[in-house]
Amino acid sequence: MIAIIDYNSGNVASLANALKKLGYDFVITADKNTIKKANKIIFPGQGRAGQAMKQLKKAGLIDILKNNSVPFLGICLGMQLLAEYSAEDKTVGLKIIPGQVKKFSDNIKIPQIGWNKVKLTKKSPLTKNISNLSCFYFVHSYYLETDKKFVLGETDYSITYPTIINKGNFYATQFHPEKSGEVGLQLLSNFCKLC
Repeated sequence: MIAIIDYNSGNVASLANALKKLGYDFVITADKNTIKKANKIIFPGQGRAGQAMKQLKKAGLIDILKNNSVPFLGICLGMQLLAEYSAEDKTVGLKIIPGQVKKFSDNIKIPQIGWNKVKLTKKSPLTKNISNLSCFYFVHSYYLETDKKFVLGETDYSITYPTIINKGNFYATQFHPEKSGEVGLQLLSNFCKLC
């Protein structure tokens, strides 16, 4: 069973539709015991960093998420909250991935909305059967800065920044695979087949 974390602002409907299309069972939940029993966890994107962390604390999910050992996929905000700190709302993150989340420069159009290419920098089960420089759908104003050793893919938007990361059982994408057509479904399918 896949647990989709419900923190009252995530983009749950699109993700649920994508998983239904792929034929995977899932539950949308903030219940600690349900999440502990899941064999995969997805943290969907959308919302603000400060509010999302408050909801996770209120639900008692911080330690459960940090200490889980099953495959975990963070999407958009779900990726950014894996970092140590986010400039959005001056938020302390889950501290799973070393790094900081910064806001794009005011010299470019923010948020970045729309399709952009992802350059694959390392092989991974998450990106199996996905071509280098495939286009994915983005909606965000902040980006993660982290060590290259955690980066599986990167994107150019005025700067080059990580858009697919991995550390142990934690995977994350800055883009929304559930809104990225067939290539996004391929990535979600790859995640669902992990372990």
